[in-house]
Amino acid sequence: MEAKPCIDSLAVKNSHVLPPDTNSHGTLFGGKLMAYIDDVAAIASVRHARKPVVTASTDSVDFLQPVFEGDTICLEAFVTWTHNTSMEVFVKAITENLLTGERKVCTTAFLSMVAVDENNQPSPVPPVYPETEQEKWLHEGAGKRREQRNLRRKESKELAKLFGTGLPWKRD
Repeated sequence: MEAKPCIDSLAVKNSHVLPPDTNSHGTLFGGKLMAYIDDVAAIASVRHARKPVVTASTDSVDFLQPVFEGDTICLEAFVTWTHNTSMEVFVKAITENLLTGERKVCTTAFLSMVAVDENNQPSPVPPVYPETEQEKWLHEGAGKRREQRNLRRKESKELAKLFGTGLPWKRD
């Protein structure tokens, strides 16, 4: 497979923050923002792989600034790194006060997406290469983030096994 530059996967999503999107503080629901993040990451990864994808993990979602009702939210995502069937996607969200023009980075996140075939089995993806200094910085740190992801996944599996599927109100 021929390698592609990071920019080829760039996906941008804009949304106006309306009253149904907000909590009792007048700010965007965190879960709504997380859904936007997953959506734009999926678009970027499908654009790169040209195959269906599934979300394998979200490393972190750091809420850096509130997003207020009436603001817009603009999310940018692109593939920073690939490994066989998986892709790391970086997402940055910017909030903008439309009345003042003030813009702030409100959230950053890394997601792992896996390309799948017609049987929902992992499918190979093309390599990606960085061109800008920012893309190179993200690309160079991807291996370490992958190691951290794998460790966290192992711990999550241990937690799932420890806590199991039993009902908490039925103590044996």
